[in-house]
Amino acid sequence: MNVIISNERQTELANLDIEVIKSVNGVFEADELVQMFSNFFFGRMILDLTALKNYRDIHNLQKLSMSLDVEKIIVLLPDTPECLAPQFLSKLISMGIYNFTTNLDGVNYLLQNPNTYRDVAHLHQIDASASEPASGGSGMAPAAMMPTPAVEDGTTIINNIVNGGAFILGIKNLTEHAGATMLSYLLKLELDHIGKPAVAIEVDRHDFMYINNKELVSVSKDSLAQELLKHREASVILIDLNSYEGTDVCTEIIYLVEPSTIKLNKLMRRDRQVFDKLKGKKIVLSKSLLTMKDITEFEYEARTKVFFNMPPLDERVNNSEILQDLLNRLGISTYSAGGSSGGGLM
Repeated sequence: MNVIISNERQTELANLDIEVIKSVNGVFEADELVQMFSNFFFGRMILDLTALKNYRDIHNLQKLSMSLDVEKIIVLLPDTPECLAPQFLSKLISMGIYNFTTNLDGVNYLLQNPNTYRDVAHLHQIDASASEPASGGSGMAPAAMMPTPAVEDGTTIINNIVNGGAFILGIKNLTEHAGATMLSYLLKLELDHIGKPAVAIEVDRHDFMYINNKELVSVSKDSLAQELLKHREASVILIDLNSYEGTDVCTEIIYLVEPSTIKLNKLMRRDRQVFDKLKGKKIVLSKSLLTMKDITEFEYEARTKVFFNMPPLDERVNNSEILQDLLNRLGISTYSAGGSSGGGLM
């Protein structure tokens, strides 16, 4: 379900053919919107920028970006030179706000095809003059309707790294807080222990800082390819993907699902087709106490297959047996540096 925050564009947004769980109209302080929606579950938020008080001050948008999930926000920009200036758009992009447009067609497009950094990289002109007009000023969605190819595609990146010997394992939470960050860290420790030097990287987050291990790496999406190439000599590279899809650079990806009723219901409300979209992918049950009978019922109800059932991990004890089992299933324990990507995968 979606949220609409409107002001000057209220009439236009009322014509959106989408399911809406909450709609508010007026002008709001950034703190008001944070208080209203920081603990409110929604699929996507369409924000008429004129509904944000003093929206020309980028710091007000920054307050939203720090407290709300910017991946879910579509910003409907006023079609004015000021809001379409390269500096303004670049600041949006720097905050991780990639989904912005000036019209309803752009909103509809972004609901179905959310932008990644690659789609807006051509607008990320940090040093551009604020008075210079930006592309898309004609009313077309500046980011949504004009994607730009990446400088280096995923195939080139992964070939460069695999040729150096690295197996790249992406770890992605499907349900919230399913444990991708801690699993990346524990797998790195285990791989180092068995003599397979590993690098652990997290994308667009800084959760690793709380582990207090200087070997862990935190990068943004746009810096990931460069960071991967730095570690091409590693045996295994583990990536906590967060919101980044990772299919263009990963040898393999596992998708973590915490199979509690609340977490599963939240996941299904967000995307009822999620398991259909992941057919053939590796679903790992995380923090799971399910029995084989429970797993069979889960597979039947979700119409998916479980790749691995992982119990809760305690970082204070030895988890080698569980982690080795997962690494064996993935083929990483027997993976030879310099071998073909995906060798030994099940």
